[in-house]
Amino acid sequence: MKKGIQKICLLLCIPLLLSFMLTGCFQQQNIQLDAVEIREYQGEKLSSVNDFRENSIRGPQQINISTYQLRITGLVRNQKNYTYDEIISTFQHYKKVVTLDCVEGWSVKILWEGILVKDLISQAQPNQAVNTIIFKASDGYTTSFPLNYTTENNILLAFKMNNATLPPERGFPFQLVAESKWGYKWIKWVTEIDLSDNPNYKGYWESRGYSNSGNLNESFFGK
Repeated sequence: MKKGIQKICLLLCIPLLLSFMLTGCFQQQNIQLDAVEIREYQGEKLSSVNDFRENSIRGPQQINISTYQLRITGLVRNQKNYTYDEIISTFQHYKKVVTLDCVEGWSVKILWEGILVKDLISQAQPNQAVNTIIFKASDGYTTSFPLNYTTENNILLAFKMNNATLPPERGFPFQLVAESKWGYKWIKWVTEIDLSDNPNYKGYWESRGYSNSGNLNESFFGK
């Protein structure tokens, strides 16, 4: 009798679990943009802004752009505090088509527009001891990279995707385009860039067992 009740409960739970999975992972989003989203660039088909899945640690952040500042801190000669408008108007803009690959098994190919991380940090004049760059977000999320990864690969801090300004759901005002890295390294809602001499620093997911390098050609877990 007891086993029969357990089976009935299991059968009743399966549809609920499937419904949760489908709505949580596969439901199509309809995000409002400030411009028409392009879906092709120089012959390459692009994914949509709506093709991402929401998996941030505290949900989309609503940044007050009138008080927002991006801080460049740590082992630097001149700490910097940039407003959003200062960054957009001061630094040269670049475009790249880059694919984000999530450890959950999905991917999106997007045209990103942004500024070079190395241009931002050069203004702060990093100390010669700096070997690590730590990114921090408004929701408490952090991740890090070797300094030379960002400088040698022309890594972008993006403010547009597919010709539209990043919406809050996608990291407004800035998302890191961490080429050749798993999606958890693509930090959103960036508020601080900390120049450090600690190569062993571990961010949010890295401190929970994810790979600190986050290289796409390696396992995302356990290194």
